Amino acid sequence: MTNSFSAALDDQQHALQLTGLSKSFGRPAVDQIDLKVRRGEFYALLGPNGAGKSTTLKMVAGLLLPDAGSIHILGIDLQRDPAAAKQKLAYLPDDPMLYNKLKPLEYLEFVAGLWGMPAVQAQDKAAELLDWLDLSKHREELIEGFSRGMKQKLALAGALIHEPELIILDEPLTGLDVAAARQVKDLLLQHVARGGTVILTTHILEVAERLAERIGIIQHGKLIVEGTLEELREQSLQGAKSLEDLFLELTEAAT
Repeated sequence: MTNSFSAALDDQQHALQLTGLSKSFGRPAVDQIDLKVRRGEFYALLGPNGAGKSTTLKMVAGLLLPDAGSIHILGIDLQRDPAAAKQKLAYLPDDPMLYNKLKPLEYLEFVAGLWGMPAVQAQDKAAELLDWLDLSKHREELIEGFSRGMKQKLALAGALIHEPELIILDEPLTGLDVAAARQVKDLLLQHVARGGTVILTTHILEVAERLAERIGIIQHGKLIVEGTLEELREQSLQGAKSLEDLFLELTEAAT
């Protein structure tokens, strides 16, 4: 009884828990990953190209089925109750799909409808997000005329429309200018400050170094190291201090 209660309490304390997660495409892309991300945490998942980051996140988002292992989102087993688990999260890929013939408010209301949000609530939330991301002045324009950065911000608004507790982002700053990137980073930090959880992948290591409370590094489908920046520094044999130097040392050692 005590063990069952402890396990249930442990599940409730984590926004994401991966156990033995594996996926192969002829060769292992994700290989027996165990990972826990706490509620209210900003977590960066890093790795070289082809390391397994995006595949891992796509399985968490329910876009790929794992070959083995389990995924729990805020204590909910994704495979047993996918609808309830997905209601808790938002997933933003590096190249999100938008409906170019819609206006931004129409797009957000459409996405809100997919989540079953009442129309009035959807309109209010959509207007709030457009203001927040400085897109209100473009509300009468078609999405097809938006720049890449504007589309990225609108896609983020669509991911946030149902107020998910867990936000998962795959290279969210791709194509954004400095001002837009700052807006997105501020929005994510505010989400964490309110008790939400953010997991992101990025090749911009300065972003991970500045924003993430904990960092995990994947190489060849395995989670080779994780911890705070200070904990990663303690594992350096070369006295590396910056995340860039730590990343290069740790990934090269795991090659």
